[in-house]
Amino acid sequence: MTWWVYLLRCADGTLYCGIALDVEARLNLHQAGKGAKYTRGRGPLELVYREVCGSKAEALRRERALKRLKRPAKEALISAAVTGRP
Repeated sequence: MTWWVYLLRCADGTLYCGIALDVEARLNLHQAGKGAKYTRGRGPLELVYREVCGSKAEALRRERALKRLKRPAKEALISAAVTGRP
């Protein structure tokens, strides 16, 4: 199984971080109001970043690390993923 860590941009501009086996299916749950409590009422949501992880444990560690980053660092990560630069 391939686990992913992902970032969503909420309509209010905030970022949400989570993990999933199927990011698209998880995004659909968030959009339907059945995902995390945080994302309910904050739509529409946009998937802005995803990163593959080798295991659930690795995805959870990476999620924790991303959540600890300051917003400018998260935005830089998103920007680098969009431009393809590290």
